[in-house]
Amino acid sequence: MKLLDKYILTKFFKTFIFVVLLLNIIVCVIDYTEKQDDFLNHGLNFGYVFSEYYVNLFIHWVNTLSPLSIFIAVVFMTARLTAHTEIIAVLSNGVSYPRFLLPYIVGASIIGGIIFGLIGYVVPYSAKTRVAFEIKYLKSPYYFNERDIHYRVSDSTYLYVESYNNRIKRGYRPTLETFDGNTLLEKISANRIQWDSAKEEWTFDKYEKYTFNVDGTQKFVKGTSLTKKLNLDPKYFESKYNLHETLTNTELSDFINQERQRGVGNLGIYENALYERYAYPFAILLLTIMGVCVSSTKSRHGSGFQIAMGFVLAFIYLLFVIMSRAIAEAGTLSPFLAAWMPNIVFLFVTIGLYLKAQK
Repeated sequence: MKLLDKYILTKFFKTFIFVVLLLNIIVCVIDYTEKQDDFLNHGLNFGYVFSEYYVNLFIHWVNTLSPLSIFIAVVFMTARLTAHTEIIAVLSNGVSYPRFLLPYIVGASIIGGIIFGLIGYVVPYSAKTRVAFEIKYLKSPYYFNERDIHYRVSDSTYLYVESYNNRIKRGYRPTLETFDGNTLLEKISANRIQWDSAKEEWTFDKYEKYTFNVDGTQKFVKGTSLTKKLNLDPKYFESKYNLHETLTNTELSDFINQERQRGVGNLGIYENALYERYAYPFAILLLTIMGVCVSSTKSRHGSGFQIAMGFVLAFIYLLFVIMSRAIAEAGTLSPFLAAWMPNIVFLFVTIGLYLKAQK
């Protein structure tokens, strides 16, 4: 590694760490001022709030804002190099523009790899504590208010529940149907269905059971109580607030597959979250190159203007991410395409900036 590479990489990492710490401290301070009353109402001391919530919130925002942080860091650092005519000196000594970009690309690749590992396999464990804290102290009590719920509990068995009370783990007007292809084999209807936490099974109260035989005959049984073990847990009726943040890549992929098998329709929020994690390293690399191209050319407006332009582009990118995420969650666009759309759009922006940059 040449002296130039070490010089740029050292400045690159130092500036990135500085921007990350600054942005996330600001975010956490603002968050604390907004939620201070909630903490006081629950009688929580600062030490508990800090260890249980803000340490994990800081980790969350470090990863969430990493593309934005690295872009701002690159623009700020490179604009200063440009203002001191260091880049002109480098290029005038025969160093090509792609070679000048190399240490930036190496630095972005290292950070992208670290962030991918953290956000996919480490941060979710931290998020479990943070999300549990938010549900307990910051969110209103959760009530499951969906109606006419359908679940596929096995390859051939389907459960319908008219309504469900997650507080007492009880469903009303349930119907359990078992099929062989398109042929109905068994149907169980009841007044209600109750979860037995000790036996981990469901109890159908005041049930009626119909069994349909292949010869066209049927059998009818009526009773007060019938227990069934179903591939359905009360957790499916609990709050799914930020559930995708608490799952590792493997867990999130398994969860999506399980929900599909059970016949759940719109999984855009989970699929988009998974695809975004794979898009993150590419976003970090792309924004690094774009940041260099924006700020490596000397401007008559000065380095302040370049830094301001960098902030504008960074927030436009963030707006694209938020918009594409909302579109994916609404189910109007493929979650894969929505996750990669900001990178695709800004890839062309980066190419245009690269072609105009000083070489």
